[in-house]
Order: sequence, then C-alpha cells, then structure tokens
Amino acid sequence: MGIDLTLRHLRVVVAVADAGGYTAAARELRVAQSSLSRTVQEVEHRIGVPLFDRTTRSVHPTVDGAELLVTARRLITEFDTALNHFEGYLAGTRGSVSVATLPSLAASLLPAVLAAYRLDHPEVAVSVHDGFSEEVLDLVATGAVDLAATVSTAVPASLAVRHVAADRFMCVMPAGHRLADADEITWAELAGEPFVAFERISSIRSYVDGVLVRRGIRTGLVTEARNVVAVAGLVASGLGVSAVPGLVLPMMAFVDVVARPLVDPVVERDICLVHDPRRPLSPAARGLMRLLAGAGEQSFTLPAGVRWMS
Repeated sequence: MGIDLTLRHLRVVVAVADAGGYTAAARELRVAQSSLSRTVQEVEHRIGVPLFDRTTRSVHPTVDGAELLVTARRLITEFDTALNHFEGYLAGTRGSVSVATLPSLAASLLPAVLAAYRLDHPEVAVSVHDGFSEEVLDLVATGAVDLAATVSTAVPASLAVRHVAADRFMCVMPAGHRLADADEITWAELAGEPFVAFERISSIRSYVDGVLVRRGIRTGLVTEARNVVAVAGLVASGLGVSAVPGLVLPMMAFVDVVARPLVDPVVERDICLVHDPRRPLSPAARGLMRLLAGAGEQSFTLPAGVRWMS
C-alpha cells in the first residue's frame, strides 16, 4: 500500500518548514503546538523517515524532508488553485459559456452585450457559434452549446424560450431605385420587382415567403444567395430589391444600398433566448442569460427597426 497522507498533513509540514519551528507554525495555523507536533510525528511514522532536524533554537528539513516539501508545495498549490477556480465557477466569475446564434445577431445584437459581460466576467471564456436557425437549435438540443439567441419560429417544445427583442423587416434597394425616395414601402409595391432572396434554409426567407404568399404578391425574377454579404452585393449591383430584418442592415453598410421600413403589414421577427431546461445552466451561463434577458433595461443601442422587449 502506498503512502497515505492527507492535505492537512502536507499543510502542517510546509508550515513548520516555513516558520522554522513548531511554535510559530502552530500560531500561524491557529492550532495547539502539541497537536501540530503529533501531526508531524504521524507523517514521519507513515513515510518512515524523519522530516526535520531539531535543535533547541530552530527546525530544519532533512534531505528527505526537503524532497517531500517540493511535492507538498506543488500539491497544495494545485489544490488551492483548483478550489479557487471552482469557487469562481460557482460565483459565475470563471468558467466558459458557449452561445449559438444567427449571423445577423452575432454581428449586430450580441457584441455590445458580450462586451459588457466581459467587463464583469473577465475570466469567463465566451464562444459564439453562428449558423442557420436549424443549426443553432440543433446545437442547443444536442448540448453542444449552453444557450442560443435566435428567432422563435420552429423552436421545439422541449426547449425553453424567452423573447428579448423584435426585429422589423425593411426593404433594401440600390441607391437611385424608384422607391428610394419613399419614407416607407408596402409589401404590395414589391410586386413585379426583381428580387434578391436568401436561400430557403434561412429563417429570413421563411418570414418573407410567408408574407408574399399570404398577400398573393408575386415578385419579378428571383436571385438567391446564401449569406448577407452576398445579398447586399447583389442588391447594390442592381439585381433586385430585398426584404431583410433590421439586424441585417449593419452587415450591408459596405455597399451603397437604401433601406426603408416595410408596411402593410409591419412584420417583425421575434428574437429569443433558447436553452434546454433538462441541462442546468452553469452560473456563468446563467449570468449571461440574465444580462441578455434584461438588455432592454441597459443602454445597448440597436439598429433601425429593432427594439428590445420589456
């Protein structure tokens, strides 16, 4: 059987070595000197060698004692560091948080909130995974991420949902387009217009198609693209107009496009926080969830057409 020593044993041995004597070590540890002496004797008995050379004035480690002290100091440091980390984990000041989200939210909604979170949680590592809505929900459902910020359409009943923002749809068009001077544009005015659409896997596409079908609006020739940057470039080049939520607009600022609110009807997509209630959130993740849920009470600015929900 191996040597059986506890962390208390090691702390006592280190304390005696650091203090250079039993009296000072007992005072430092706030224990009786007789108890401390018995602990050292117990350690020596268990390992089979003396740890200290004792004189009337001082105590010095033996060769074997010095070797044990190297190991003891390392183990104590590792143990204390691990407990400090766990204490920080319980307080939500250490650990990690993973968030899945849509690209538009990753670029426009989350950055200011995550920056504020980092100020109060500098030792929490945050990772952001962006993707289409189905991909985002899959990451939550499989436990690959702690939580998600996404749209509320088609969220499985097994996941918990909290609505945090509303994102209004806008019409984007190339500068100089015939509709560019209007203050707002009706969906019916898109009839016959060449249209730049997101691919069908996109949550944006499902919103837009739903309005067009319900209103019986047929656009002109449709050009499809997968991501916001491509849609922006195609619109700016004159291949058509598009309908996009407000959170997308900052990602289109690199090209010369005009955005106007769409009305009749006003269409908003609900932005929500999603997590799996069967998997309890870590304290750090709960802290981020609270900050996102209460973002409307903070001074976080949003693009045109986007509003926090109280």
